[in-house]
Amino acid sequence: MSYRVCFVCTGNICRSPMAESVFRARVAEAGLDGQVEVDSAGTGGWHEGDGADPRTVSVLEGSGYESDHRARRFEPSWFSRLDLVVALDSGHLKALRRLAPTQEDVAKVRLLRSYDPAAAGDLDVPDPYYGGLDGFEECLEMVEAASEGLLAAVREHVEGRAA
Repeated sequence: MSYRVCFVCTGNICRSPMAESVFRARVAEAGLDGQVEVDSAGTGGWHEGDGADPRTVSVLEGSGYESDHRARRFEPSWFSRLDLVVALDSGHLKALRRLAPTQEDVAKVRLLRSYDPAAAGDLDVPDPYYGGLDGFEECLEMVEAASEGLLAAVREHVEGRAA
């Protein structure tokens, strides 16, 4: 049985597809791609069916990541099949915890940057949508930094299931 991770931001066109692409690459590099499923969604449906923001695609591809994405909205029913729901900022964290049907589901929601030991204080990945390309590059740096710690946590769960 796969361990399922879903990254969530606002519209699912900037931060969460970026986190999905980066983490999918980390999972593959670790040889866990058959054991971990990676996905993303948004708290709202404004961009459903759209591809990732062109600036997200540009930054990802420029750093060697694959980017094939269609935006969609997170549905509360997904909690039952997910092991971890990763919010990109505290607003998403609160919205997802409100959507969670059970306390067990509430416990599945974590902030991405909580997995980055170097992140101090503000654990939000800022929304780059209204800015320039530099905001997307900064977002990628934050996502990459947190992905190592997230991978370690996921690996621990996957190996625990196999034991």
